[in-house]
Amino acid sequence: MTLTGSGSAYDPPADPAPRRSTAPVPVRVNQYGPPRRLDRRVALVTGASSGIGAATARRFAMDGWQLLLSGRDRRRLEQTASGTTAVVLHADLAAPDGPRLLAQSALHTTGRIDVLVAGAGMGWAGPFATMPHTDIDRVLTLDLNATLHLVREVLPSMIAAGRGRVVLLGSVAGCVGLREEAVYSAAKAGLAAFAEALRQELRGTGVGVTFVVPGAVDTPFHTRRGRPYDGTRTGLLSPGCVAGTIWEAVRQNRDEAYVPAWLTVPGRVRGLAPGLYRRLLNRFG
Repeated sequence: MTLTGSGSAYDPPADPAPRRSTAPVPVRVNQYGPPRRLDRRVALVTGASSGIGAATARRFAMDGWQLLLSGRDRRRLEQTASGTTAVVLHADLAAPDGPRLLAQSALHTTGRIDVLVAGAGMGWAGPFATMPHTDIDRVLTLDLNATLHLVREVLPSMIAAGRGRVVLLGSVAGCVGLREEAVYSAAKAGLAAFAEALRQELRGTGVGVTFVVPGAVDTPFHTRRGRPYDGTRTGLLSPGCVAGTIWEAVRQNRDEAYVPAWLTVPGRVRGLAPGLYRRLLNRFG
């Protein structure tokens, strides 16, 4: 099996040549459009090249937000930004200084970040015993470590302003633990624990944390992770559906959101009847 970029967030670079870690350079997409109004609310969306990230960016743009779009595929980012006043911040969050440099570029560009939607991620499917050590590190680096570092870089400005919201994109895999997706499941479960702990720390600061848990989404993620979605049990969600949930969760200051809502059931069954939960997971998981 092969390591792959998440369809919601992280696409392989078009140029396979080695890349050096350099500061992401902001690129104004609509150079001749209306000037940016910095009094507008600002959202930084990572993984905005395609899938959930791109759909989320478009949903925020519909409400007049100033967007900062991050990803590794500049061409796809510009497609996402087309028709808006979005600023493209080409960045590699997996690079050692990637999160810090992205945060610096974002804050330099608009002076503040009201909402961070951390959607960058990748998957890997296959037996854990055959997973290369380098792929374990890469999945954990992007799906967990880079997100934590980016939040750490952005958070002080939100706390100083007394407002803001961090949106973390989880997965049903982090709730139930999916076979042959052990590392991806572990990373998303780590994000869930991080979201809860951080939410408690930020009480009284004016900064909130929203954790969004989608089911299977109709993006290239499943093919890129090494195994196409079989579609035998449940249908795929549209990226727009997840983006709409993210938007409503931010608008309503919600702590968490599940897409679809019934995804809360497995966690409840696990807590109340762990034996039954594992029997069901062994049969249907």
